[in-house]
Amino acid sequence: MYTPHSLGIALLMMITSAICWGSWANTFKGVKNYRFELFYWDYALGIFLVSLILAFTMGNTSASDPASFLNNVHSADGSNIVYMLIAGAIFNLANLLLVAGIDMAGLAVAFPVSIGIALVVGVVSSYALQPRGNLGLLGAGVACAVVAVILDGKAYGSLASAGRYVSRKSIITCIVSGVLMGLWAPFVTRAMTHGNPLGPYSVAVFLTLGALFSCLIWNVYFMKKPLVGEPVSFSGYFSGPPSGHVLGLLGGFIWGLGMVFNLVAASFTGVAISYAIGQSAPMVAALWGVLAWKEFQGSGSRAKIFLACMFVFYALAILLVAHANG
Repeated sequence: MYTPHSLGIALLMMITSAICWGSWANTFKGVKNYRFELFYWDYALGIFLVSLILAFTMGNTSASDPASFLNNVHSADGSNIVYMLIAGAIFNLANLLLVAGIDMAGLAVAFPVSIGIALVVGVVSSYALQPRGNLGLLGAGVACAVVAVILDGKAYGSLASAGRYVSRKSIITCIVSGVLMGLWAPFVTRAMTHGNPLGPYSVAVFLTLGALFSCLIWNVYFMKKPLVGEPVSFSGYFSGPPSGHVLGLLGGFIWGLGMVFNLVAASFTGVAISYAIGQSAPMVAALWGVLAWKEFQGSGSRAKIFLACMFVFYALAILLVAHANG
Protein backbone atom coordinates (compact mmCIF):
# COMPACT_ATOMS: atom_id res chain seq x y z
CA MET A 1 0.00 0.00 0.00
CA TYR A 2 1.36 3.39 -0.98
CA THR A 3 1.48 6.06 1.75
CA PRO A 4 3.51 9.30 1.87
CA HIS A 5 6.76 9.20 3.83
CA SER A 6 7.33 12.94 4.21
CA LEU A 7 5.28 16.03 5.04
CA GLY A 8 6.13 17.49 1.63
CA ILE A 9 4.54 14.61 -0.27
CA ALA A 10 1.56 14.57 2.08
CA LEU A 11 1.07 18.32 1.59
CA LEU A 12 1.28 17.90 -2.20
CA MET A 13 -1.42 15.23 -2.04
CA MET A 14 -3.62 17.48 0.13
CA ILE A 15 -3.22 20.40 -2.30
CA THR A 16 -4.10 18.09 -5.20
CA SER A 17 -7.14 17.01 -3.19
CA ALA A 18 -8.24 20.63 -2.77
CA ILE A 19 -7.85 21.31 -6.50
CA CYS A 20 -9.88 18.21 -7.38
CA TRP A 21 -12.61 18.99 -4.86
CA GLY A 22 -12.80 22.59 -6.06
CA SER A 23 -12.83 21.71 -9.77
CA TRP A 24 -15.13 18.70 -10.22
CA ALA A 25 -18.29 20.86 -10.27
CA ASN A 26 -17.13 22.42 -13.54
CA THR A 27 -18.30 19.20 -15.17
CA PHE A 28 -21.85 19.96 -14.01
CA LYS A 29 -21.59 23.59 -15.06
CA GLY A 30 -20.51 22.34 -18.49
CA VAL A 31 -23.69 20.30 -19.02
CA LYS A 32 -26.42 22.17 -20.88
CA ASN A 33 -30.13 21.58 -20.23
CA TYR A 34 -29.51 18.53 -18.05
CA ARG A 35 -30.87 18.33 -14.52
CA PHE A 36 -28.44 17.82 -11.66
CA GLU A 37 -30.52 14.93 -10.28
CA LEU A 38 -29.85 12.98 -13.51
CA PHE A 39 -26.22 14.08 -13.74
CA TYR A 40 -25.69 12.84 -10.20
CA TRP A 41 -26.26 9.14 -11.01
CA ASP A 42 -23.14 9.09 -13.20
CA TYR A 43 -21.23 11.22 -10.71
CA ALA A 44 -21.97 8.79 -7.85
CA LEU A 45 -20.91 5.85 -10.00
CA GLY A 46 -17.71 7.71 -10.94
CA ILE A 47 -16.59 8.33 -7.36
CA PHE A 48 -17.04 4.64 -6.51
CA LEU A 49 -15.26 3.35 -9.61
CA VAL A 50 -12.17 5.55 -9.19
CA SER A 51 -11.94 4.63 -5.49
CA LEU A 52 -12.07 0.94 -6.43
CA ILE A 53 -9.45 1.36 -9.17
CA LEU A 54 -7.02 3.15 -6.85
CA ALA A 55 -7.65 0.61 -4.08
CA PHE A 56 -6.59 -2.26 -6.37
CA THR A 57 -3.55 -0.36 -7.69
CA MET A 58 -2.00 2.09 -5.21
CA GLY A 59 -3.68 0.39 -2.27
CA ASN A 60 -2.81 -3.20 -3.17
CA THR A 61 0.84 -3.11 -4.21
CA SER A 62 1.83 -6.30 -2.35
CA ALA A 63 -0.24 -9.35 -1.38
CA SER A 64 2.05 -9.91 1.63
CA ASP A 65 1.49 -6.40 2.99
CA PRO A 66 -1.03 -6.63 5.90
CA ALA A 67 -2.04 -3.01 5.22
CA SER A 68 -2.91 -3.66 1.56
CA PHE A 69 -6.51 -3.08 0.54
CA LEU A 70 -7.80 -6.68 0.50
CA ASN A 71 -5.89 -7.74 3.62
CA ASN A 72 -7.07 -4.63 5.42
CA VAL A 73 -10.71 -5.31 4.54
CA HIS A 74 -10.42 -8.89 5.84
CA SER A 75 -8.86 -7.83 9.16
CA ALA A 76 -10.84 -4.63 9.88
CA ASP A 77 -13.68 -4.48 12.38
CA GLY A 78 -17.08 -4.83 10.73
CA SER A 79 -18.32 -1.85 12.74
CA ASN A 80 -15.79 0.39 11.00
CA ILE A 81 -17.13 -0.70 7.61
CA VAL A 82 -20.67 0.11 8.77
CA TYR A 83 -19.49 3.53 9.97
CA MET A 84 -18.08 4.27 6.53
CA LEU A 85 -21.27 3.24 4.75
CA ILE A 86 -23.18 5.62 7.05
CA ALA A 87 -20.60 8.35 6.40
CA GLY A 88 -21.08 7.84 2.66
CA ALA A 89 -24.84 8.27 2.98
CA ILE A 90 -24.40 11.49 4.98
CA PHE A 91 -21.83 12.84 2.52
CA ASN A 92 -24.09 12.02 -0.40
CA LEU A 93 -27.05 13.96 0.98
CA ALA A 94 -24.75 16.91 1.72
CA ASN A 95 -23.25 16.78 -1.76
CA LEU A 96 -26.65 16.58 -3.46
CA LEU A 97 -27.65 19.74 -1.58
CA LEU A 98 -24.36 21.34 -2.60
CA VAL A 99 -25.03 20.62 -6.28
CA ALA A 100 -28.52 22.05 -5.84
CA GLY A 101 -26.92 25.14 -4.31
CA ILE A 102 -24.54 25.43 -7.27
CA ASP A 103 -27.54 25.16 -9.59
CA MET A 104 -29.31 28.01 -7.75
CA ALA A 105 -26.48 30.34 -6.69
CA GLY A 106 -23.37 29.37 -8.65
CA LEU A 107 -19.94 27.99 -7.76
CA ALA A 108 -18.54 31.17 -6.23
CA VAL A 109 -21.30 31.25 -3.62
CA ALA A 110 -22.36 27.65 -2.96
CA PHE A 111 -18.88 26.22 -2.41
CA PRO A 112 -17.52 28.80 0.06
CA VAL A 113 -20.72 28.83 2.13
CA SER A 114 -21.26 25.07 2.22
CA ILE A 115 -17.67 23.86 2.48
CA GLY A 116 -16.65 26.68 4.80
CA ILE A 117 -19.28 25.54 7.30
CA ALA A 118 -18.21 21.94 6.70
CA LEU A 119 -14.61 22.87 7.51
CA VAL A 120 -15.65 24.27 10.87
CA VAL A 121 -17.85 21.30 11.79
CA GLY A 122 -15.41 18.71 10.44
CA VAL A 123 -12.19 20.06 11.98
CA VAL A 124 -13.74 20.57 15.41
CA SER A 125 -15.38 17.15 15.55
CA SER A 126 -12.36 15.34 14.05
CA TYR A 127 -9.98 17.01 16.51
CA ALA A 128 -12.20 15.95 19.39
CA LEU A 129 -11.77 12.33 18.30
CA GLN A 130 -8.10 12.54 17.23
CA PRO A 131 -6.36 15.53 18.89
CA ARG A 132 -3.39 16.06 16.59
CA GLY A 133 -1.98 19.49 15.75
CA ASN A 134 -1.83 22.82 17.57
CA LEU A 135 -5.26 23.59 19.00
CA GLY A 136 -4.73 27.36 19.03
CA LEU A 137 -3.72 27.51 15.37
CA LEU A 138 -6.55 25.18 14.37
CA GLY A 139 -9.01 27.37 16.26
CA ALA A 140 -7.72 30.53 14.56
CA GLY A 141 -7.97 28.80 11.17
CA VAL A 142 -11.55 27.79 11.85
CA ALA A 143 -12.40 31.35 12.90
CA CYS A 144 -10.98 32.70 9.63
CA ALA A 145 -13.05 30.18 7.70
CA VAL A 146 -16.21 31.41 9.46
CA VAL A 147 -15.40 35.01 8.54
CA ALA A 148 -14.80 33.93 4.92
CA VAL A 149 -18.22 32.28 4.79
CA ILE A 150 -19.90 35.44 6.12
CA LEU A 151 -18.07 37.62 3.60
CA ASP A 152 -19.07 35.36 0.71
CA GLY A 153 -22.69 35.51 1.82
CA LYS A 154 -22.49 39.30 1.88
CA ALA A 155 -20.97 39.30 -1.63
CA TYR A 156 -23.92 37.23 -2.85
CA GLY A 157 -26.39 39.54 -1.11
CA SER A 158 -24.78 42.52 -2.83
CA LEU A 159 -25.85 41.15 -6.22
CA ALA A 160 -29.39 42.31 -5.47
CA SER A 161 -28.28 45.93 -5.77
CA ALA A 162 -27.03 45.12 -9.28
CA GLY A 163 -30.47 43.87 -10.28
CA ARG A 164 -29.53 40.19 -10.04
CA TYR A 165 -31.88 37.63 -8.46
CA VAL A 166 -30.75 36.55 -4.99
CA SER A 167 -32.29 33.36 -3.59
CA ARG A 168 -32.56 32.95 0.18
CA LYS A 169 -33.50 29.32 -0.45
CA SER A 170 -30.10 28.73 -2.07
CA ILE A 171 -28.24 30.04 1.00
CA ILE A 172 -30.32 27.89 3.36
CA THR A 173 -29.65 24.87 1.14
CA CYS A 174 -25.90 25.57 1.25
CA ILE A 175 -25.92 25.99 5.04
CA VAL A 176 -27.69 22.65 5.57
CA SER A 177 -25.29 21.06 3.09
CA GLY A 178 -22.32 22.44 5.03
CA VAL A 179 -23.48 21.11 8.38
CA LEU A 180 -24.06 17.66 6.91
CA MET A 181 -20.80 17.79 4.94
CA GLY A 182 -18.87 18.34 8.15
CA LEU A 183 -20.52 15.43 9.95
CA TRP A 184 -19.02 12.57 7.95
CA ALA A 185 -15.39 13.44 8.88
CA PRO A 186 -15.72 12.09 12.48
CA PHE A 187 -16.89 8.76 11.06
CA VAL A 188 -13.71 8.62 8.98
CA THR A 189 -11.60 9.46 12.04
CA ARG A 190 -13.29 6.72 14.02
CA ALA A 191 -12.91 4.10 11.27
CA MET A 192 -9.20 4.92 10.82
CA THR A 193 -8.25 4.97 14.52
CA HIS A 194 -10.41 2.53 16.54
CA GLY A 195 -10.13 -1.25 16.98
CA ASN A 196 -8.87 -2.94 13.82
CA PRO A 197 -9.00 0.19 11.67
CA LEU A 198 -9.65 0.66 7.98
CA GLY A 199 -6.83 1.98 5.83
CA PRO A 200 -7.29 5.04 3.59
CA TYR A 201 -8.08 3.05 0.44
CA SER A 202 -10.62 0.87 2.25
CA VAL A 203 -12.24 3.99 3.72
CA ALA A 204 -12.58 5.52 0.24
CA VAL A 205 -14.17 2.39 -1.21
CA PHE A 206 -16.77 1.93 1.53
CA LEU A 207 -17.48 5.66 1.80
CA THR A 208 -18.22 5.93 -1.93
CA LEU A 209 -20.14 2.64 -1.89
CA GLY A 210 -22.38 4.07 0.85
CA ALA A 211 -22.82 7.20 -1.25
CA LEU A 212 -23.76 5.18 -4.34
CA PHE A 213 -26.29 3.02 -2.48
CA SER A 214 -27.85 6.02 -0.74
CA CYS A 215 -28.66 7.56 -4.13
CA LEU A 216 -31.53 5.09 -4.19
CA ILE A 217 -32.97 7.10 -1.29
CA TRP A 218 -31.72 10.69 -1.54
CA ASN A 219 -31.55 11.14 -5.31
CA VAL A 220 -34.82 9.35 -6.00
CA TYR A 221 -36.46 11.69 -3.45
CA PHE A 222 -35.04 14.82 -5.13
CA MET A 223 -36.12 13.52 -8.54
CA LYS A 224 -39.69 13.35 -7.24
CA LYS A 225 -39.55 16.51 -5.11
CA PRO A 226 -36.80 18.69 -6.60
CA LEU A 227 -35.52 21.87 -4.99
CA VAL A 228 -35.40 23.48 -8.43
CA GLY A 229 -37.79 22.92 -11.34
CA GLU A 230 -40.30 20.17 -12.05
CA PRO A 231 -40.00 16.48 -11.07
CA VAL A 232 -37.93 14.30 -13.39
CA SER A 233 -38.12 10.58 -14.20
CA PHE A 234 -35.52 7.92 -15.01
CA SER A 235 -36.50 8.16 -18.67
CA GLY A 236 -34.76 11.53 -18.69
CA TYR A 237 -31.53 9.83 -17.64
CA PHE A 238 -31.63 7.31 -20.48
CA SER A 239 -32.59 9.92 -23.05
CA GLY A 240 -30.06 12.43 -21.75
CA PRO A 241 -27.15 13.72 -23.84
CA PRO A 242 -24.06 11.47 -24.02
CA SER A 243 -21.97 14.45 -22.89
CA GLY A 244 -24.01 14.55 -19.66
CA HIS A 245 -23.11 10.95 -18.82
CA VAL A 246 -19.44 11.44 -19.73
CA LEU A 247 -19.15 14.65 -17.70
CA GLY A 248 -20.94 13.03 -14.76
CA LEU A 249 -18.44 10.16 -14.68
CA LEU A 250 -15.55 12.59 -15.16
CA GLY A 251 -16.79 14.75 -12.28
CA GLY A 252 -16.96 11.66 -10.08
CA PHE A 253 -13.44 10.58 -11.09
CA ILE A 254 -12.03 14.04 -10.26
CA TRP A 255 -13.72 14.17 -6.85
CA GLY A 256 -12.84 10.54 -6.07
CA LEU A 257 -9.16 11.11 -6.88
CA GLY A 258 -9.13 14.05 -4.48
CA MET A 259 -10.85 11.95 -1.83
CA VAL A 260 -8.31 9.11 -2.00
CA PHE A 261 -5.35 11.52 -1.95
CA ASN A 262 -6.83 13.32 1.05
CA LEU A 263 -7.32 10.10 3.00
CA VAL A 264 -3.86 8.76 2.12
CA ALA A 265 -2.30 12.06 3.28
CA ALA A 266 -4.37 11.82 6.49
CA SER A 267 -2.53 8.61 7.39
CA PHE A 268 0.56 10.82 7.79
CA THR A 269 -0.84 14.10 9.14
CA GLY A 270 -4.06 13.08 10.89
CA VAL A 271 -7.61 13.55 9.62
CA ALA A 272 -8.15 17.02 11.13
CA ILE A 273 -5.22 18.55 9.21
CA SER A 274 -5.80 16.72 5.93
CA TYR A 275 -9.55 17.39 5.98
CA ALA A 276 -9.05 21.10 6.69
CA ILE A 277 -6.55 21.65 3.86
CA GLY A 278 -8.67 19.62 1.47
CA GLN A 279 -11.62 21.80 2.40
CA SER A 280 -9.76 24.83 1.06
CA ALA A 281 -11.44 23.73 -2.18
CA PRO A 282 -13.89 26.70 -1.96
CA MET A 283 -11.06 29.03 -2.99
CA VAL A 284 -10.52 26.95 -6.12
CA ALA A 285 -14.25 26.71 -6.85
CA ALA A 286 -14.78 30.44 -6.27
CA LEU A 287 -11.98 31.25 -8.71
CA TRP A 288 -13.64 29.03 -11.33
CA GLY A 289 -16.97 30.72 -10.66
CA VAL A 290 -15.62 34.27 -10.83
CA LEU A 291 -13.03 33.93 -13.62
CA ALA A 292 -14.32 31.13 -15.85
CA TRP A 293 -18.11 31.30 -15.42
CA LYS A 294 -18.36 35.08 -14.81
CA GLU A 295 -20.88 34.60 -11.98
CA PHE A 296 -20.24 38.09 -10.56
CA GLN A 297 -20.02 39.88 -13.90
CA GLY A 298 -21.67 43.28 -13.69
CA SER A 299 -21.72 43.28 -9.89
CA GLY A 300 -20.79 46.44 -8.03
CA SER A 301 -17.56 47.24 -6.20
CA ARG A 302 -19.14 46.22 -2.88
CA ALA A 303 -19.54 42.59 -4.00
CA LYS A 304 -15.99 42.52 -5.36
CA ILE A 305 -14.55 43.86 -2.10
CA PHE A 306 -16.40 41.19 -0.13
CA LEU A 307 -15.11 38.52 -2.52
CA ALA A 308 -11.52 39.76 -2.24
CA CYS A 309 -11.73 39.72 1.56
CA MET A 310 -13.25 36.23 1.42
CA PHE A 311 -10.19 34.97 -0.49
CA VAL A 312 -7.86 36.60 2.06
CA PHE A 313 -9.58 34.97 5.04
CA TYR A 314 -9.72 31.59 3.33
CA ALA A 315 -6.00 31.84 2.59
CA LEU A 316 -5.36 32.67 6.25
CA ALA A 317 -7.48 29.70 7.30
CA ILE A 318 -5.43 27.36 5.11
CA LEU A 319 -2.07 28.71 6.33
CA LEU A 320 -3.07 28.49 9.99
CA VAL A 321 -4.39 24.95 9.69
CA ALA A 322 -1.33 23.84 7.72
CA HIS A 323 1.02 25.31 10.34
CA ALA A 324 -0.97 23.60 13.08
CA ASN A 325 0.76 20.38 12.09
CA GLY A 326 4.14 21.91 12.84
